[in-house]
Amino acid sequence: MKVSKFGGSSVATFEQLKKVLAIIQSDSDRRFIVVSAPGKRHADDTKLTDLFIQYANDFLTNQPVNDIQDAIITRFKAICESADLQEVLAVIKKQIKDLTLMDKSDKKLVIDTFKANGEDNNARLVAAFLTKHHVPAVYMNPREAGIIVDETPHGAKLKPNAYYQSQPPLTSDKIAVIPGFFGYTESGKLCAFSRGGSDISGSMVAALANADLYENFTDVDAIYCANPKLIPDCPTLTELTFKEMRELSYSGFSVLHDEALIPTFYANIPVVIKNTNNPNSPGTMILPESLNVEKRVVGIAADSGFTNIYLSKYLMNREFGFGHSVLNILTEFDLQYDHMPSGIDDISIILRQNQLTPEIESKLINRFKSALAIDEIKVKHHLSMIALVGEGMKQNIGVAARATKALSDHHVNIELLNQGSSEVSIFFGVNEADENQAVQALYQEFFT
Repeated sequence: MKVSKFGGSSVATFEQLKKVLAIIQSDSDRRFIVVSAPGKRHADDTKLTDLFIQYANDFLTNQPVNDIQDAIITRFKAICESADLQEVLAVIKKQIKDLTLMDKSDKKLVIDTFKANGEDNNARLVAAFLTKHHVPAVYMNPREAGIIVDETPHGAKLKPNAYYQSQPPLTSDKIAVIPGFFGYTESGKLCAFSRGGSDISGSMVAALANADLYENFTDVDAIYCANPKLIPDCPTLTELTFKEMRELSYSGFSVLHDEALIPTFYANIPVVIKNTNNPNSPGTMILPESLNVEKRVVGIAADSGFTNIYLSKYLMNREFGFGHSVLNILTEFDLQYDHMPSGIDDISIILRQNQLTPEIESKLINRFKSALAIDEIKVKHHLSMIALVGEGMKQNIGVAARATKALSDHHVNIELLNQGSSEVSIFFGVNEADENQAVQALYQEFFT
């Protein structure tokens, strides 16, 4: 049995829905379908989720909402009229307009509910479309499916025990179409995942249904070993491990949400990335363990917008609880770190730059100085983190040496280096201006 998730580009138009229908009809094992909100129809288009965010903001600030309502309804109308789904369109119109009846007191709940409306209504539309074409389908709400999350608006997390459901696997007599991107708390409150979170929904449904395979349909044939926009003729990957895909997703590969593999990992369910526009392409298979024992680097990923906060203090390594104190101070300011490489007398805190306003940065520096008696503190913005990923690296001597030499030969200065003990990835911090040069240098070294 397969769970199939279709992303925004796969359900953006009536023509795309016909491709989805053909894919589902071609394999009776596809029993659970998870859908995103309609995405961009062309490069200059606006994603429906962004229209819903504007709708929510206009509603909360008491701005006129008629125009944005019409823009959203028009998007659904174009699909429904082409598909001859007038009754569904009437339901969708009411759902969209009824959002203005919400209580404004919980602004975060309002925003999440508005955002989730794109997926929710699209699931109703897709279920009706399948049924009309003799594929009996039913809309299934995420709460009914068992997608239980903690109460973290705009960034909901799956409950840890949700991966190990004690009840029988999720079933449905008909093909169940489930909206992605949101779940419910145990008290029944709607919470949305972060952007791209429909991937998480699909993975969770696969785990709940005890599926044999989770298919994630998108608009590329497979996962590339590097950014294909930067590297001409960049090869695709036929196979990755969960760890490798997790590292690549976190480090800038946008094909799959970086949290999406967690449920399937714990449920030991393989994942395949496939193309809605070319479903016969084998795609990229993501497995618990690699079937390829070859020593390898599988991919290079890059992400920008990082800040390095460098702390130095003599005999830091002998001061009990120093690292604990650093983490406590970050918690005080609601800051999340991404990397924390350290030496005997210094430590670097790498975090997303968008978390820091000038005011927060100033207060944070003063807090470090006063609480930890820091000898030196430096802050450097506009860093990119380049990830070299591959489980085979731990069996391959000299990967880090080859990488640093390649960067040096291309005149890329390494601001910091972080290699975890698992040896699945090596991260290089470079100036944002050097990001593309760094990726190209590493690609030439390991893939040409």
